[in-house]
Amino acid sequence: MSTAPPLRVGLFGVGHLGKIHLKCLLDLPSQFHLVGYHDPNPDAAAGLARWAAEKGIGAEQLPPFFESEAELLGAVEAVDIVAPTSAHAALASQALKLGLHCFIEKPVTSTLEEGEALLAAQKKSGAVVQVGHVERFNPAFQAAAAHLDSPRFIEAHRLATFNPRGLDVPVVLDLMIHDIDLALHTIGSPVVRIAAHGVQIVSNTTDIANARLEFACGAVANLTASRVSLNPMRKVRLFQSGAYVSVDLLNKTTQVVKIEDVPAEGDAQAPERDPFGFYLDVPDGPSKRLHIDSPEVAPNNAIGEELAQFHSAIVGDTPCKVPLEDGLEALRVAGRIVDAIEASKQQIQRN
Repeated sequence: MSTAPPLRVGLFGVGHLGKIHLKCLLDLPSQFHLVGYHDPNPDAAAGLARWAAEKGIGAEQLPPFFESEAELLGAVEAVDIVAPTSAHAALASQALKLGLHCFIEKPVTSTLEEGEALLAAQKKSGAVVQVGHVERFNPAFQAAAAHLDSPRFIEAHRLATFNPRGLDVPVVLDLMIHDIDLALHTIGSPVVRIAAHGVQIVSNTTDIANARLEFACGAVANLTASRVSLNPMRKVRLFQSGAYVSVDLLNKTTQVVKIEDVPAEGDAQAPERDPFGFYLDVPDGPSKRLHIDSPEVAPNNAIGEELAQFHSAIVGDTPCKVPLEDGLEALRVAGRIVDAIEASKQQIQRN
């Protein structure tokens, strides 16, 4: 473990999520010294002060506001970019030219071309770039990870109640991209085919979407996202040989169902059945016994953990867990889904 002094970091963006990042950075004093923040919104400082008062954070704890991006970039070793997606590429590009390490919220950039340009800039600079796919750090997903063994079918539902934030991008980039990343990370195989459909409900972009991803290894992921649901849901179900894993990312619970062959009931070699056990008697084959386990989910602050891991990658303690390449691949697949949705809409219009 490194004993280096805290890294000087600058925060770009103090909107809803930026404030959460600010609190997490303040809670990691041995890893980060929050030098200051920049936000082009003229009401940002006043809004931050009100929020801090509500959270019991003293004014003296808040970092100073920097009038310009360049001034803050010149005072730090790393940046935490939680600005609107449209600003990610320009901010990260400036930071990488100065050799600064970058944490960039998802989606990493607005366009694939911007992301590829950042990747080239990162390789030139040698800096660490981590993308904020925070669900990898969700304690329920972390509890499930030990039980995953080459899933062949993934089903995810990410439903959110209406919130005007994020309406400038399709729900695929706003919400579904979380589950795109989890599917890519878990299956670890290229996507070879995509079918997708979507509907506009309240915004000028797709608000409800469903996508079917087929992978080179034969696995399939069926992803659904909505930002106009009456009730929130963030569930991922993973099916693999001999087991089923259910992850509730919202309520932080995990359930693992394992299946084993047992002699059929009535077989001379069959042991006495557990009266509290779950059995499936399959015709013309061995019976199945279901073992249901609920692994312990250790509570954590997922954003705080991903920022701590960012620090660890910078000082060389661990490899970056969500590198820029992963964020770029999630963006690439998301773009293909958006294109497939638009193609399906045009097909419907022609018919």
